[in-house]
Amino acid sequence: MLSSPWARFYSNSCCLCCHVRTGTIILGVWYLIINSVVLLILLSALTDPDQYHLTSAELGGEFEFMDDANMCIATAISLLMILICAMATYGAYKQHAAWIIPFFCYQIFDFALNTLVAISVLVYPSTIQDYLRQLPNNFPYKEEIMSVNPTCLIVIILLFISIILAFKGYLISCVWNCYRYINGRNNSDVLVYITTNDTAVLLPPYDDPANGAAKDPPPPYVSA
Repeated sequence: MLSSPWARFYSNSCCLCCHVRTGTIILGVWYLIINSVVLLILLSALTDPDQYHLTSAELGGEFEFMDDANMCIATAISLLMILICAMATYGAYKQHAAWIIPFFCYQIFDFALNTLVAISVLVYPSTIQDYLRQLPNNFPYKEEIMSVNPTCLIVIILLFISIILAFKGYLISCVWNCYRYINGRNNSDVLVYITTNDTAVLLPPYDDPANGAAKDPPPPYVSA
């Protein structure tokens, strides 16, 4: 029997020997907590702007950090992420595969962004030094980081990004396996239901023998 090449990557278990449903629920709750904390920080910053406001003099640039427009955009993104994570958690718990799709799409988008960052670091290594120079002077360990050999710094950053990408890819596979598991289970339930109904429909009613006997006989055969 021929199977799909992607079938070899399918598994019902994930990290810590948990089921993919349990892993997806834990992952959704974890993202939900993180985005809720970020939303609380953003709301507190909106209520007290002076606490999180950094001027261009403090950053050493020609822009301001976290102004009102950026705060509103970040708040909207946090609300959207909370909704997506809640949908994924509910979908995995109630076994609704369609509710997991937005969270899976977010994971793919996040993985693509991190991949582009790794490619940009590999293609344009000088951007790291430029980025470090743009950091404020009071940034922690700025001088120590800039004193590292540029080649070693690029290797360390690429290694760090590769580990993050591998971890994110594993989480994507867990969510995808959860989607396949729920979708396959729902489809099997539908097939069982249809098969049961078809069997019931195909069974002849009990009145058929009596009705057949009551029918008029066919006309007699007349020879030519």
